[in-house]
Amino acid sequence: MKTAIVRHILVKDKDLAQQLKQKILDGADFTKIAKQHSTCNSAKRGGELGEVKKGDLVAPIDKAVFSLAERELHGPIKSQFGFHLLEIKFRMDF
Repeated sequence: MKTAIVRHILVKDKDLAQQLKQKILDGADFTKIAKQHSTCNSAKRGGELGEVKKGDLVAPIDKAVFSLAERELHGPIKSQFGFHLLEIKFRMDF
């Protein structure tokens, strides 16, 4: 079974997602940005989704989590909820 440790930031606007991504790439703290801007319930945890299994997340995010490089900031990725910035901390295969 594939699982991953993931954190993310969800916002409604693609431009805002791009701006936040750039701030993080420039050294801003992911956790603080998530707490300030993310509309997901995970915002209070700094964007931490914890361990997720393949199929747990909405399709575009699930696909990204299990196909993109680990330990990089990805996005914005569009879903029906808005635009996501993702960090895949690591993946495991059981």
